[in-house]
Amino acid sequence: MTTDRSQAEPGRPSRRRWLKVGGVILALAGLGLAGHLLARDDLGPMPSLAGAQAWINSPPLDAPALKGKVVLVDFWTWDCINCKRSMPYVNQWAKRYADQGLVVVGVHTPEYDYEHDVGNLRQKVRSLDIGYPVAVDNDYRIWNAWGNQFWPAHYFVDRKGQVRHVHFGEGDYAGQEQVIRELLAEPST
Repeated sequence: MTTDRSQAEPGRPSRRRWLKVGGVILALAGLGLAGHLLARDDLGPMPSLAGAQAWINSPPLDAPALKGKVVLVDFWTWDCINCKRSMPYVNQWAKRYADQGLVVVGVHTPEYDYEHDVGNLRQKVRSLDIGYPVAVDNDYRIWNAWGNQFWPAHYFVDRKGQVRHVHFGEGDYAGQEQVIRELLAEPST
């Protein structure tokens, strides 16, 4: 006697349905956790910040000068809607956690020709109330050193100078802030 397994028993979902449900759950989990997949791992030493055309709000910064601090490197461009949406959170974190050892470094890597104008960028930095250092990366030197491909992209660096978490795109602000808190809570030695 053979049994047709393509039909579910009354009251029991079929295997195919369970596979579909499982696939949907995994897909949704992947979307929600994509930014966290690299959390708290050692992703290597902080790449160079050298090569900026100019710096706004700061003299040039480099990885050795930032050791002992938790660093959030924010790759952005001023006419990117996703960057505009994430900027209030980055500004808030820069202010909220500065006294605990967080340094936010903006890396403005322009997408469009008009975004290359440093005067326009200085005006945008003022209008967005950005008080943290911003590297003007018109030649993509910092972008390439970091192997970055997205706007916005947030790289979280621990006090030892190791990249520990990466988040691409906007969203998951509570999760990103949790990463900041966890890195600030770690000892520096």
